[in-house]
Amino acid sequence: SGHTTLYQTHVKKKYRDLCSREFFTVAHDFFDQKITEEEHDYFEQLFTIKTIKKQSRTVILKGVQGIGKTTMLMKLLLAWSTGSIYQNRFSYVFYFCCREVKQLVSTSLADLISREWPSSPVPTAEILSEPQKLLFLIDSFEVLSCDLTQAESELCSDCMEERPVRVLLSSLLWKKMLPDSSLIVAVTSDNAGSLEEQLENPEVKKLVGFSESNRKLYVRCMFPDRSQGMAAFSFVREKEQLFTMCQIPLLCWVVGTCLKQEMERGKDLADTCRCTTSLYTSFIFNLFTPKGASCPTKESQNQLKGLCSLAAEGMWTGTQMFNKEDLKRNGILDSDIPALLDTKVLRRRESENCYVFLHISIQEFCAALFYLLRSHLDHPHKAVENTTLLLFTFLKREKEHWLFLGCFIFGLLHKQEQEKMDIFFGFQMCQEIKQQLFQCLDAIGESRDLQQEIDQLTLFYCLHEIQDEAFVQQVMAYQREIKLVIKDNVDLIVSAYCLKFCTTLRKLSLSGPQPLQMNSRCMSFKLNCWHQICSVLLTNNVQVLQVKDSKLDESAFIILYNQLKQPKCPLRSLKVNNITFFCESQLFFEVFLSNTNLKRLNLNHTTLSREDVQLLCDVLLHPECNIEKLL
Repeated sequence: SGHTTLYQTHVKKKYRDLCSREFFTVAHDFFDQKITEEEHDYFEQLFTIKTIKKQSRTVILKGVQGIGKTTMLMKLLLAWSTGSIYQNRFSYVFYFCCREVKQLVSTSLADLISREWPSSPVPTAEILSEPQKLLFLIDSFEVLSCDLTQAESELCSDCMEERPVRVLLSSLLWKKMLPDSSLIVAVTSDNAGSLEEQLENPEVKKLVGFSESNRKLYVRCMFPDRSQGMAAFSFVREKEQLFTMCQIPLLCWVVGTCLKQEMERGKDLADTCRCTTSLYTSFIFNLFTPKGASCPTKESQNQLKGLCSLAAEGMWTGTQMFNKEDLKRNGILDSDIPALLDTKVLRRRESENCYVFLHISIQEFCAALFYLLRSHLDHPHKAVENTTLLLFTFLKREKEHWLFLGCFIFGLLHKQEQEKMDIFFGFQMCQEIKQQLFQCLDAIGESRDLQQEIDQLTLFYCLHEIQDEAFVQQVMAYQREIKLVIKDNVDLIVSAYCLKFCTTLRKLSLSGPQPLQMNSRCMSFKLNCWHQICSVLLTNNVQVLQVKDSKLDESAFIILYNQLKQPKCPLRSLKVNNITFFCESQLFFEVFLSNTNLKRLNLNHTTLSREDVQLLCDVLLHPECNIEKLL
């Protein structure tokens, strides 16, 4: 009938234009809407049969915010419209953005399809006649906060029937509606787990963003001068936090732009971009300072203050999309909007007629800056709370979308960031807010209940940002029991930094696969951090150590072994749970002969070979062994 060709022509025009307007933009020279060979293979393998079980027709595409899920779906849609992929598999591919769908009170699947069709009448009967040849791309699923556990009686099988959006999408995902159709659901990593549990045999794919080679190429492309580009990437490569940020394409642009700004101004990168907060401070302040000027105009200062007020409101209300009324309420006039859009910190979403921050981390930074500029009592929205409540909310991880907010507040109290604020706004923050933060942390130190509620690694990230040794030492003084799940190199750095200030530690629990496998990238760096963590066993009076849920390779084990075997190591109880050894296990058991302080050994969930059991028996029978309790 030619309807597929008509629709593909429409898709090519609509989504190419949409990509040009909305999907970032300043990186056009680097990004191409054409798919690479690698992407082509990735798309083709999304629905391939990998097991003998029934082939899955639902793919969950997960990744952190900004990693490129929407871009990936757009590329897939455009590739299908040009005939590059899925030509014999899918007659129609429809893209539904949950941010837009959320605005509808109720709708039908036929109506959603009609919204995507280029003309009238819509050949709905033909489109739905072969469900096995339909692919639905559902983007930003997390914005619906959708619980898929409703009773089956609530679900709908009729594509023409109007139902609440929640019920409609649940019916599609649960395969009550069009069970033979295929779906790709893009969702943030934090929300993917519950979605995966609720769906039947979904295929889960994780987007990891830029590879190291892409990060290198991207940063270098931003500098006309090759040597400057190489110097900028070398700086990023040495700063693990910045290097990790650059996995996310948008943040790679932020990092590259900031380094370029600072180098053009003749600044020392090691000084002005020493950590995450300092990079964001330099990036934002530079964007609002006219080129060649040493300070901003009064107008620019007020525009940034309005933006910070808007950001704070959004963090407390869980809002990332703002209309003109929201902007006006926070002091942003219509005449300010073009200037804010020029900075690229604020973007306009044409399709939804709203404004969003370039990235959620930019919104979090501006919200943190608000608290150093104004009191929450001055905010026009009642939802915005005080600094103390913000800190407790952040440390308890009560709001999933708060990833860096508390860290930025700590980081902005560093002397160098205060100096930047003095140049930009004409004043430095007094020490009052710093004292306020310490009083909160002091309250945590005096309450065991609060200590149980806070996430210690989150606290460590905050302390790492402030980089004030006296302050960190004060806070760490009350830490007697620490449990850390270390997932990546940055977790490892932050943990090593904070643990060295512990003086009263009695119990330490460490888990996570990444830090204990050293035979990978940055091996010497990781070994050094791991050594700093293990050194706590000798510098503190640690009584209980638990190492769990990890693979312990030889390099990591030797470092731990050298601390444990010391006769002066005060450890009395060692728990090694769900650990796989990639080393000579004999050394592990020798620890109990070298260190006579050890009284308790817990090996729950750690697999022992027959040889291991024999070694353990020999050690327990040895007169030098003082183990009294074995689990």
